[in-house]
Amino acid sequence: MYRKAERILKNWKENIKKKALLVTGARQIGKTYIIREFGKANYKHFAEINFITTPSAAEIFSGDLNADTLIMNLTAFLGVPLEKGKTLIFLDEIQECPNARTAIKFLVDDNRFDYIESGSLLGVNYKSVPSYPVGYEDIFQMYPMDFEEFCIANGLQNEVLEYLQDCYLEKKVVSASVHNTLLNLFKHYVIVGGMPAVVQSFIDTHDIGQVIALQKDIISQYRQDISQYASGTQQTKITHIFDQIPSQLDEKNRRFKLASIDKRARLRAYDDAFVWLQDAGVALPCYNLNAPVAPLKINEQSRLFKLFLNDSGLLAAMSLENIQFEILQGNMSINMGSILENVFATQLKANGFALRYLNKDKTGEVDFVIQQGSHVIPVEIKSGKDYASHSALDNTLNVSDWNLNQAVVFCKDNITQKERITYLPWYMITFFKQSTTRNQ
Repeated sequence: MYRKAERILKNWKENIKKKALLVTGARQIGKTYIIREFGKANYKHFAEINFITTPSAAEIFSGDLNADTLIMNLTAFLGVPLEKGKTLIFLDEIQECPNARTAIKFLVDDNRFDYIESGSLLGVNYKSVPSYPVGYEDIFQMYPMDFEEFCIANGLQNEVLEYLQDCYLEKKVVSASVHNTLLNLFKHYVIVGGMPAVVQSFIDTHDIGQVIALQKDIISQYRQDISQYASGTQQTKITHIFDQIPSQLDEKNRRFKLASIDKRARLRAYDDAFVWLQDAGVALPCYNLNAPVAPLKINEQSRLFKLFLNDSGLLAAMSLENIQFEILQGNMSINMGSILENVFATQLKANGFALRYLNKDKTGEVDFVIQQGSHVIPVEIKSGKDYASHSALDNTLNVSDWNLNQAVVFCKDNITQKERITYLPWYMITFFKQSTTRNQ
């Protein structure tokens, strides 16, 4: 399946003075597969070490970390030809071998081979790294398949994507047939999500039962990771937060409230648990703003936030109701707002935006507020037919001190421009990026 990560990997390879590439992200998002396929297709020699399936490989990095010793140990362990300038060495699940992470700076300086590292829990301090290779790694954060990748996997042709991008840039109405096709694909994406194995199962079978079973397997793996990699004092807190995400998002304002876990709980005592889920790539925090004024970063309220799941399909599978059937019937207006908002949180994050929202007494709540270059843009996500009714958005645009001159509403209907507000169909999130140019 096509992944945009291929472009990142190719650009990295073409850099003459390249560093090692560290690919991070949650489990089951396709990191290992895409790196393996890239290595085999673009290098004469490709060698892979997985520190979970082959724990003895850690011995390569247990002694002196000078380049000659490391290369000798690598070649002896791998037992395959390694040719200078034509070899990629892939160190997978590198969080299991902290010394290998430290050794990267010596291997990069040696400049014989290219190196890609990958891991799923690199930010949770499961095992401490003796010395981080600062200045010797380029870091690429990978996410589940976005909606565009999902469409391509389901057979949508590039010509249609180019047509849609043209409509987006020129604010032209999308033809009825294409519009309905994309709405249908978007409904499927909401419940399938972007985990590659789940997407492949959907393409092969269109059996939603199998899709949900695979999603629940991934959810179980996330819970196992908490048990295995979180410290004993953290495990219960992290698990409670993880399990509460669906119900918290279903609340009226979707803000995460610790009282749902323990009425006596204090946020400070749970800080590390929230950070663990974020660093593991499982949860996406979205912070409230004091004011929608650039730069947004300095206006964040770190103690007030929503907590989204990294994949909408997993969120649907964690819900108790038979919501998959409702969504397939086109009903995203009743108790579906939380899942739809989660979809947009994942897409905005993958498109390069930090996640923030606005909830003020004098204006009401706006789902997202993003900064696109120097421009601040309020964004509303509408699940029903009343998408033109948005008092909080109107109130926000009318605060003269904030000087906001544009807003976006994502809805079921076609492209429309009404004064300062652009109405876009849900699927146009594909082109809503930090910078959108033709053929990007």
